[in-house]
Amino acid sequence: METLFELGKEELKKEMPLAMRMRPRNLGEFVGQKHILGEGSLLSRAILSDRIGSLIFFGPSGTGKTTLAYVISYSTKGFFRSLNAVTSCVADVRNIIAEARERRKINKKRTILFIDELHHFNKSQQDALMSDVEDGTIILIGATVHNPYFAINSPLLSRSLIFEFKPLAEKDLIVIMKDALLDKGRGLGNFRVKMEEDALTHLAKQSGGDARRALNALEIGVLTTKPNKNGIIQFTLSVAEESIQRKVVLYDKDEDEHYNTISAFIKSMRGSDPDATLYWLAKMLVAGEDPRFIARRLVICAAEDVGNADPQALVLANAAFQVSEFVGMPEAKIPLAQAAVYIATAPKSNSSYAGIEKAIAEVEKEKTLEVPRHLQVGSYKGAEKLGRGQNYLYPHDYKGHIIRQEYIPERKKYYQPSGLGYEKIIKERMENLEKLIKSGRKGKDS
Repeated sequence: METLFELGKEELKKEMPLAMRMRPRNLGEFVGQKHILGEGSLLSRAILSDRIGSLIFFGPSGTGKTTLAYVISYSTKGFFRSLNAVTSCVADVRNIIAEARERRKINKKRTILFIDELHHFNKSQQDALMSDVEDGTIILIGATVHNPYFAINSPLLSRSLIFEFKPLAEKDLIVIMKDALLDKGRGLGNFRVKMEEDALTHLAKQSGGDARRALNALEIGVLTTKPNKNGIIQFTLSVAEESIQRKVVLYDKDEDEHYNTISAFIKSMRGSDPDATLYWLAKMLVAGEDPRFIARRLVICAAEDVGNADPQALVLANAAFQVSEFVGMPEAKIPLAQAAVYIATAPKSNSSYAGIEKAIAEVEKEKTLEVPRHLQVGSYKGAEKLGRGQNYLYPHDYKGHIIRQEYIPERKKYYQPSGLGYEKIIKERMENLEKLIKSGRKGKDS
C-alpha cells in the first residue's frame, strides 16, 4: 500500500484533502514552530545536512509533526519508511528492522523509520525498537499528541532528542491558508475566490492552532459556496462560520491537558482571579470533563486555600459537589461556577492545611506521644483503678467555657491563624485565651 511519503515523491492525487496536498516539501515552505526550526537551530541544521539522530515530536494535532517528517523524507538520502502505530504491529517493525540491517550491511545506507502516533505502541512494542535505535540500525522519528514522558518508555526517550510542537499562531495559520488559496498546482488557486479578511481571521482564530482544521474548513467553504454570476466565490464571514463550526478543545482526559488545566484552575482560585478561574472551568466543561471531578477539586481548594478565613467556602463547595452528583450537565455548570467564584474571591488562609501537614510530619518522624491519662476513656468498669479519665476538667463548668489543662504531653504549635477574614476573629480569640484561662473559675457565664 502506498504511504503518504511514497505518494509525495509523485504528483499528489487531486482527491487528497487540501491539508495533505499542501504539505511543505522543504524547510523553506514550512510555517511555524520557529522555537525549534528557526534559522540556525539544531533541528534545522540536522535536517539540512541530512545528519538527524532519533527524534520524538510531540504536540497537538495539526501543528506540523507529520509534516516535518514529510519534509525529512524529501531531504534525506537515506531510506525512509513510515508506520502508523494504530494499524501496525511488532511484526511490521521487525520486518522493517530486518530490511534496515540488510541495507546497512550491503550498501551502508541508513534507514529512517517514522512512526506516527507512537504512543499507541505498548511497552513491549516500544522495547522492540530499542536495540536497533541504540546501534543505529534505524533512525527513529516518533510523533505523538501525548507528553512523551508519560507515553514513551524512558530508555527510548534517553536515546532520542525531544521536540515540542506548539499550537500554531493565528498569523501562521493565515499564511498557510493564503498559500493554499494561491497555489494552482496543489491548492485552490484555480478557483476564483474573494476571501474577506475577517473570514480568514475567523478561520484562524477558531482552528485552535490546528493547520489541518483550518485548511479543511477553507476547502469545504470554497467547494460548497456557489460562485456569483461573474464566477467569483465570495468567502464571507458567514461562510467561514459555517465551514469551521465549533472548534475542538484540546483536552486529554488522563494526561497533560487534564492535569495542566485543573492545575491552572486551582491556582487561579488560590490566586484570587475569578476571571481566570471561570475560563479554566469553561475549558474543562466544554471539553467534557466530569463535573464531579471539578467539584471534588473545589472542595479541596476551599479547605486548603480558604480554610477558616471564610468557613462558608467549604460549605458552598460541598453543596456544589452534591448538586453535581444528582443534577449533571449542563445545569451543574451554574453551582460549579458559583462555588468557584466564591472561592476565588474569598479571603485566603492555608493555616489549617499547613498545621495538619506539620502535625503529620511529626507523627511520622518523631516519637509517638501517649494520650494523657485524664483524657483517656474513663467510663468503663475498672477505669478508675487504672487511673483512666480521672481528674478531667470539664470546660463548660468554667467561665468562658475554657480551662487550662494538659491536652498533649508536649506543648506544640501547629495552627497559626492568618488574621485574614474570619481568621482575624479566631486569632483575636486565641490571643485572649490566656486572659480567659487566668480568670477561669467554677460557675457558668451569666
